[in-house]
Amino acid sequence: MALDELKSAVPDFAKDLKLNLGSVIGNSELPQQQLWGTVLACAIASRSPIVLRELEPEAKANLSAEAYTAAKSAAAVMAMNNVFYRTRHLLSDPEYGTLRAGLRMNVIGKPGVEKVDFELWSLAVSAINGCGQCLDSHEQVLRKAGVDRETIQEAVKIASVIQAVGVTLEAEAVLAE
Repeated sequence: MALDELKSAVPDFAKDLKLNLGSVIGNSELPQQQLWGTVLACAIASRSPIVLRELEPEAKANLSAEAYTAAKSAAAVMAMNNVFYRTRHLLSDPEYGTLRAGLRMNVIGKPGVEKVDFELWSLAVSAINGCGQCLDSHEQVLRKAGVDRETIQEAVKIASVIQAVGVTLEAEAVLAE
């Protein structure tokens, strides 16, 4: 199992990450599609080849072809949107917020899976990428759709642990060179 291999790669000094990785994925109460779509989108967003290589096969095995593609689409479109909207938010000139974005993001309207799932994956990727405006937007859509705070927090926990594992393993790989 790739999750076990990933956990075993986490160094002893980061034992908490190893334990958290097992619990946020292995003991998640999210439905399989939400869980593995979140895992895949976050593995992509982590930018860690090690994390992606280890988690992608299990995600692919647990997702339909449509959900697999949609999770990758969430990571892709949020990579763009998080930079764009975070930058608009951080610029001190509020006029940028009034300008038309002019960026295509059709997949958000027609993701190929339940909108709630796609929104959850987008929120998790936005947590990794640190876009407050996107986090607020996706959280509001999820809450209006009846998703509880515990489910949203579950996705954020998955994002935070996957990101931390990716950073740790990549740092260890560099230090080992």
